Amino acid sequence: MTAATPISVFIIAHNEEDRIGRAIRSVESFADEVIVVDSGSTDETVRVAESLGARVLVNPWPGYGAQKRFAEDQCSNDWLFNLDADEAATDSLGREIQALSASGALFKTPFWRVRIKDVFAHEAGPAPFAYGYNQIRLYDRTKGRFSASPVHDTVRPPEGAHVAQLKAAMAHRSIRSVAFHVEKMNRYSTMQADDMAARGRRIARWRLVTEFPFAFLKAYLLRRYALYGWWGLVISTNFAYTRFLRLAKAYEAELLAKSDTQDTSK
Repeated sequence: MTAATPISVFIIAHNEEDRIGRAIRSVESFADEVIVVDSGSTDETVRVAESLGARVLVNPWPGYGAQKRFAEDQCSNDWLFNLDADEAATDSLGREIQALSASGALFKTPFWRVRIKDVFAHEAGPAPFAYGYNQIRLYDRTKGRFSASPVHDTVRPPEGAHVAQLKAAMAHRSIRSVAFHVEKMNRYSTMQADDMAARGRRIARWRLVTEFPFAFLKAYLLRRYALYGWWGLVISTNFAYTRFLRLAKAYEAELLAKSDTQDTSK
């Protein structure tokens, strides 16, 4: 691995043998080191990552935010770039980071956002209209770090901090297949419901009626999934079901808690 700038890249992973290689190779042009924190993969994730020059550590899964904070602590440099195993820096993003580093402009701003765009299994790269979200992924860890939330893994800059925007995008290959997506929806909605319970958040009952249709329209129209044709119908439906499922599980937990209280009072 060729050191280009004093930037440490870190990736959290679990059973990502088919995607971890793309993630690591995508940052080689600007990474001083690549750290992979594995949470106990049973496939070839560790072997693939090590074969590409990454330093791999194993840490039992503590939740998204906590795992990323653990990964931050393993990095040699204060300037960090984070991507997930299902993401990859585009060539244009690599060139942009290199240019900013060479000019010195990069290090004058402690936080940089990057647009992360959807790429589906049948696509080579993001469509021009692909949905994307903006997150701080390149930053100085002495100025701000990831939150410890088990669900919401987000860098928290201090109030009033200067945050700049990278122009190029990162590719996000979140969905391997419909079957994979269904399993992910079930797993992630459980974590979301547990997080809501931990924060004492209760849902309004009427949202059980409105959540699915409103979420579908949000995905189909606002996220522009309609432009994918029939595939857009599939992913919009799945998105809406995920949003509904977390509320259904939260409501179920409330019913079970109420039932337990009634049983113990008898």
